[in-house]
Amino acid sequence: MKKVIIIDDEAPARELIKEYLNGNDEWVIMGECNNGVDGLKLIREFKPDLVFLDIQMPGMTGFQVLDRLEEVPQIIFSTAYDQYALEAFEVNATDYLLKPYTRQRFKKALEKVQINQDS
Repeated sequence: MKKVIIIDDEAPARELIKEYLNGNDEWVIMGECNNGVDGLKLIREFKPDLVFLDIQMPGMTGFQVLDRLEEVPQIIFSTAYDQYALEAFEVNATDYLLKPYTRQRFKKALEKVQINQDS
C-alpha cells in the first residue's frame, strides 16, 4: 500500500482524483484538504509516498508547501495553470497534470510514480 494525500482548493478536483484512484488497491488516501497550510500538516503527519498538489491555493502555494518540507514525497501537480510547469519540474515533480485531464492521462502520471519508486 502506498499512501496518498490530495491538496487542492477545489472540491471537484479532489473528487476527480479520488474517483480516478478508486478501485486501485495499491493506493490508500490518507487525507485531503483545501489549502497549503493544512496540506503541510497532513504531509508531515502521514509522510505519504505521493501528493497530488495544486499550485494556487489559499494560505500557501504548492511551491511554498514544498519549500517547508524536510523530506519531499513524490509530487504530481494538478493545476489549471500551464505557466508553472517548468518550475514544477525544477522542484523534481514526478508529473504535471493540467486541468482538465483524462483518466488515461492520470493513469500515465501514476505509472511515472511507479517507475520512480522502482528505480
